[in-house]
Order: sequence, then C-alpha cells, then structure tokens
Amino acid sequence: MGILELLKRGIVYLDGGMGTLLQDRGLRPGESPETWNLTHPEEVAAIHRAYFDAGSHVVCANTFGANPLRFEKDRLEQIVAAAMDNVRAARDSSAGTQEKFAALDIGPSGRLLKPYGDLDFEDAVAAFAETVRLGVKYGADLILIETMNDSYETKAALLAAKENSDLPVFVSNAYGEDGKLMTGATPAAMTAMLEGMGADAIGVNCSLGPRALAPVVREYLRRASVPVLLKSNAGLPREENGWAVYDVPPEEFAAETAALMREGVRLAGGCCGTTPAYIETLVRRTKDLVPPPVEPKHLTCVSSYTHAVDFGDDPVLIGERINPTGKKRFKEALRAGDMDYILTEGIRQQDKGVQVLDVNVGLPEIDEPAVLEETVCRLQAVVDLPLQIDTSDPIAMERALRRYNGKAMLNSVNGKEESMAAVFPLAKKYGGVVVALTLDESGIPETAEGRLAIAERILARAAEYGIGREDIVFDPLAMAVSAAPDAAKVTLESLGLIRDYLGCRTSLGVSNVSFGLPGREGVNAAFFALALGRGLSAAIMNPFSAAMLRTYHASRALLGLDENCAGYIGFAAQDVPEAPAAAPAAAAAPRQPDEFRSALQRAVVKGLKDQAAAATRSLLETVEPLEIVRQEIIPALDIVGKGFEDKTIYLPQLLMSAEAAKGAFEEIKTALSARKGETAAKCPFVIATVRGDIHDIGKNIVKLLLENYGFAVTDLGRDVPPETVVEAVQRLHAPLAGLSALMTTTVPAMEETIRLLRRDAPWCKVVVGGAVLTQEYADRIGADKYAKDAMETVRYAEEIAAALEEA
Repeated sequence: MGILELLKRGIVYLDGGMGTLLQDRGLRPGESPETWNLTHPEEVAAIHRAYFDAGSHVVCANTFGANPLRFEKDRLEQIVAAAMDNVRAARDSSAGTQEKFAALDIGPSGRLLKPYGDLDFEDAVAAFAETVRLGVKYGADLILIETMNDSYETKAALLAAKENSDLPVFVSNAYGEDGKLMTGATPAAMTAMLEGMGADAIGVNCSLGPRALAPVVREYLRRASVPVLLKSNAGLPREENGWAVYDVPPEEFAAETAALMREGVRLAGGCCGTTPAYIETLVRRTKDLVPPPVEPKHLTCVSSYTHAVDFGDDPVLIGERINPTGKKRFKEALRAGDMDYILTEGIRQQDKGVQVLDVNVGLPEIDEPAVLEETVCRLQAVVDLPLQIDTSDPIAMERALRRYNGKAMLNSVNGKEESMAAVFPLAKKYGGVVVALTLDESGIPETAEGRLAIAERILARAAEYGIGREDIVFDPLAMAVSAAPDAAKVTLESLGLIRDYLGCRTSLGVSNVSFGLPGREGVNAAFFALALGRGLSAAIMNPFSAAMLRTYHASRALLGLDENCAGYIGFAAQDVPEAPAAAPAAAAAPRQPDEFRSALQRAVVKGLKDQAAAATRSLLETVEPLEIVRQEIIPALDIVGKGFEDKTIYLPQLLMSAEAAKGAFEEIKTALSARKGETAAKCPFVIATVRGDIHDIGKNIVKLLLENYGFAVTDLGRDVPPETVVEAVQRLHAPLAGLSALMTTTVPAMEETIRLLRRDAPWCKVVVGGAVLTQEYADRIGADKYAKDAMETVRYAEEIAAALEEA
C-alpha cells in the first residue's frame, strides 16, 4: 500500500525529533548531524528503528540540512545515500507491523532569498533539486519539506520536488507565536499556494507546542482540501546543565495532539524535544481514532506572500493602473525601463484600498517576458497584495508565475483550444485562479446563453487538466454601449447565469462599458452598481475614481456586507477628489501622505531605494548630511520599526525599507567623505552565528538594521568559534555583541561564547536571539538581553549607545 492510499484510510503517524537524540548519543556541539549518517550509521539507524517500533508509519532520513549549499557534491551524495540506507535498514529490521515508509527530509537552506537576502530563487530551486534527485536515486518513498519559515523558500523547495520526482510531497511550515511565518505568511496564504502547486499534504511543525499551535492548525483545517499534518515541539525549551529540556511531557503532548486529530489532523508526529516515547504514547492514545473525512473546501482564493484574498459575496477590487492601455506615461515608463514609476503606481493603488493588483506590461517593442518577470519580482518586494498576471504571452506568463511568491490570478484564458492548451498546464503546475473570457473561435456571443455555453466548455476542459471550478473566475466581457446598445444588458444577464447555473465567481473590466461616451465616470459607476447587484465577485477598476469607490462602499453597505456600515463611514469621512479614468502624466509624482514629512521618508518607508537616493541628493543641496540622518532617515526607520513591532509590517517590508535607507546612507557617506572628522557611526557591535550553526538569516537582518541606525557592525559570519567572538570584542573594545542560533544542538556553543566573554571582555553586553531561544533560556545561559526579533535588538542597542554617550 502506498503512503497516499494509507492516508486516505486514516491516521498516518510520523516520527519525532532527531537532533537532541543524537546529542544524547554523543553528537558534539557544532557537529553536523548529517555527517553521522557516515560516521555513526548504527546510532542513526537505532533512532529510526525506535520510531518505527513506536508506531511511526513515516520516518525521515537524517537529511534535514543535506544540501549543496552546505556540502560539496560528492560529499552530499555520500550523506544522502547513507541516510537513506540507514532509514531503510531501520524499517526492515523494526518490530512494528504497521505500513512503513522512508522519507527524504528537506529543511531550510539557512539563507534568505532575494531581494531580502543573497540567494536567488532559481539557485534555491537548483539546490533543493539536487537533494531531491539524490533522494529519488537512493530509494525515498516520499519527500517531507519541513520547518520552512519563508513562503518563497517553501515554493522553491516544492517546485524542486515536483520537477525532479514523482514522489508524494508533504510540506510543513514553522509558525511563530503571532500565527505567521517569519516573512509574514498566514496559514491561509500558505494553504492557497501549496494546494495550488499540488502538495499532497500540508501543515505545521516545530516552533511551539501543540496547544500553542492549535489556532494555526485549525486555520489549516478550515481551508485545506488536502490532509493536514502536525509535528509540534514538546513545548518550549529550557537549559539544564548544558542540555535543552522541554516543558511538555509525553502524556500531555499526546493528549493535546489527539484533540487536534479529532478535529481533522491526519498526519501526526513530533519535532524538537520529542522522542520515540512521545510517538508511542500518541499512537497508544489514538490508535482507535477515526478522523473526520478530508472535505474539499471549494474556496476561490489568491494569495501574496502575506495573506489570501477570497472571492465570495464580498466584491474584490483589482487595481487597473499597471497597464499601458490608454496610459501614455505608463508606456513611456516601460520603454525607458522606469521601474520606480511602476512600483509607485502599485504602492499608490494599495494605499487606495485595492485587494489585488493587475500587472500588464504588454508593449510590442519591449521584451515582455523579461519585463513582466522583473515587474512581478520588484512589485512583490514593496507591496503585499496578490497580483493578477495579465498577459496573452504564455512564455511571459510562465516566467512571472514561476517567480511569483503566492497563488496568482492569471488573466486570461478563453474558449479557444490554443488558449486553454497554453494556460491550463501553467495553472496546474504553479497554481492560480484563472480568469476565463467568454469568447471562442467564433468571437463573443451576442447572448447571455451563448456566453454561458462557452463557460461550460471551459469548465469541462479545465477539469481535464485537474483544475476545479473554484479556480476559474469568468469574465463575461463588458462591451461599449456606445457601439452596442444591449451590451451592458447582456453582460449583466451573463453574470447572473454564471453565478446561478455554474456556481462560479465572476470578474469584469468595468470601464470598458463607457468607451466613446462623455462623462464616463458616471456610466462606469452606474454599471458597477448594477453588476454588484448581480453578484459580481471582482472588478478591475481605477482606484483613483471617487465615483467608483463611492459605489463600491455604498453597495457593500446596502448589500449587508459592511458591518455597522463602518467601511462606508470611514470612506465618506475622507476628502477624495474626483479623478479622470486615465490619470494625467503629472500624477506620476504622488501626493505625500500626512505621516511622511518628505519624499525621502516616504521612499524609505515604502522601500524604494532609487527614490530614497534621489531624494537624499536633493535634500543635500540645502540640508546638512547628519541632519538628514537625524531628521529624515532615522524617523522613517522608526515608523517601519514600530509597524514591525505592532505586526502591521512584515519582515520583507522591513528589509526593503532598510535597503532604501542604505541607499540614502550611501549618498550621505559620499557627502561626508570630504569633511574630515564627521561621522554618523555609533559604537562597535560584534555579531555572529555561533559555532556549528550555519543559519544566518536572523543575523543578517539584525546587521542590516543596526547599520541603518548608525552602528559600526563587525559581522563574523556563521559557524563562529567562541574564541573568535572574544578576540573581535577585545580588539574593538565593543560594548555590544549579538549571538544567533537556530538549532537546539548549537545553543551550548552560545553558552560557551557568553562564558568566555564574561571572563575576557566583562564590559560587553550580549544580545541573543534565534528560533530555539526563550527569555528563560537566555537568562540561564547568562545573556544580557533576549531579543525576539531584529527591532528589539536595535532598541536595546540604542539604549546602550545612549547610556555610553551620557557616561
């Protein structure tokens, strides 16, 4: 019986932790667990066997960190081959009578992907692909991608697995206490993307105990149409005598996990701190449990790297401004490669409240595939809205889809066979909600019934590709009433038929109806209101049209979609001027919101590096360099920092703002270079990832922010011996040091580093951070400060620097 068939029948038990068990058997601090597949195969196999004996159906090979970014090619192959041999040997010799499967385990690379880090998306795909091919070669039964805390890296790993194997793929992400991934994704966003890409099971692992992860798990269960898995930690760790000890014992762990299994979790196991005893207890308590069936949810949704947008009764606004049609200034920007103009258009529309951005860069004289790919990558770095990839070129569509961080809308397909043959395979591979136009080889039917018939054929063809009706949104095409008097009437009738007879969602490019007429805004708004009354799900519209926004907010209130009319009241309180459907070129310079004192502050907050540099050069003509830092750049960073702390801004936005500030600082440094003695630098700060730990995402984020706040940061890199940290602190007489560790097995190295600093550099304050740390843990190992995120490190450093200046 295959793993997917077993999963259909009932509960599948997974294994538990590996790192702490290897430590118990002699793994030294800083030693790579994966190398034990070669040096201590009998110890690794014994742990695997214990999990099989405890009742696990699936046991992961010891390959969590096995990738070409850590090991050279030949060494990597040796490790994966030995790892698969070890888990298969354990399977074959175990006493358990259950079905047993050996999984290739894939963990995060330890690096952040561009534009926030230094690892290109395709390089990440290639790295994971190499591990996947080796797993297939050496006999893996399935692939488990786990502990991913970035949606983009998760996509890279899943894409690598799907493109390089036919094995079942399960995907699990690590959520923080705020219920989001490190880079901001919600469970809804991850469910949309992973289901769309064809993951066989999805879920949650690591981070916290089962009780703390329950809200995240329930959101998966509410939205997922595939089985949901849970591998939580045994609670939170604390340090005792140099070892990590977890606070949730086996019986409590099993009881809390079992409660979620009764709610629908189909795959259950453990992560950090769990042992075969935890799995045995869980199996014993739930062996007779019959889980509820996995039901399709039929959700029509798209997602960005942070959140999902559902298409239902509440209409969705799709901003139309990133499109060259009828927009002279936009065409000029495309020809000139003026990406800042395009990004500003996206930001302005997000500020106006649209939920999705249409992205169309189709001009005959440009390289559309390259420009569309770049536009999607750049846009998703500065806005967190889902994107509608709008192109008739399937090559351009695939390049943009491949780089898109989420589940996109695809605009569009139609009833022509060549169109469906080009678009549906892309939607199936990468996931997406396809906008389907009701036209075919014969053109656009003149009747609503004719358009309904095309919609039915499109649905049938989509089903042949494995695409459900929930992933098709129909556009029954708004035509100009100036040319065809019945055009609007037929479109409105089509909306009703598609909703009532097919149960599908709809979208319209509303402004098409008024071409050739004077006073177009009034016509558009009236048609929009009529369409909303017929159940229109989404509208591609101009968010700078006051008339359209009034119609939208008023209709939501009248249709009972706006609780206490709060949305309408908030909109009505704003001073919204009328704007023409096609904004003039002068609109390219956006009005500054009240909270920004200058163009520089706005550029930094919005993450626009080129604009930040240009604004700084302009200010330098009249303002002293250090005054710009104090009055403009630091206040802008504080706005972003507070938003990050308040969970209204996510890590990618924080990093893009830091990069924009960096661009401004480069201009400041140039201006100061001729003025001897002037410097904006604060005290030295030594930072490192501790010995044995190769994960430096958190450290790099802290470094970037500290530099933007004026600290002289010395980055020692990753896998840094304690003696190296102490030498740097002594040489610089640094008053601050930051230590990072992601893995439980490397926390002892952090404790040793702190102990040496206390002995040889007692003046130095030590800040610690990392996924496995808590305040209690930090206190026990002697740290001065536990920072749960990068901004908390910055705030503490600011306090120390201020105290030093006063002393």
